[in-house]
Amino acid sequence: MSDLSHYIGGDLALSVTGDLALSGGTLEGQQRILRRLLTNAGDYLWQLDYGAGVSQEIGKTLDAGRLRALIREQLFNEAIVSHQPDPVILISPIDNGISVRIQYVDADVQQPVNLAFNLNR
Repeated sequence: MSDLSHYIGGDLALSVTGDLALSGGTLEGQQRILRRLLTNAGDYLWQLDYGAGVSQEIGKTLDAGRLRALIREQLFNEAIVSHQPDPVILISPIDNGISVRIQYVDADVQQPVNLAFNLNR
């Protein structure tokens, strides 16, 4: 079953016919991963342990190892992420924020997927 196409922080997407767009497969997985990583734990009322709260790291001293472990743990909560090989997670400081680059294998199609985002103040 597909989800509505939605990137966290944005509007719902429209299809070419003007209906609400759906996402499935790899795109749906990327949207779910971003939503999980950027949602603060405790903010989702129906599942209080959902979310990594990566954006809460902005302004703190970067502990890349701890953040990498948190992201890895949350990735494995999504069925689309294969456990083998282990995801590659790169975290870098940028001006007023952090850059996150993730490469994982899509469990459904067994293809590598790249996902990248920056978080700034």
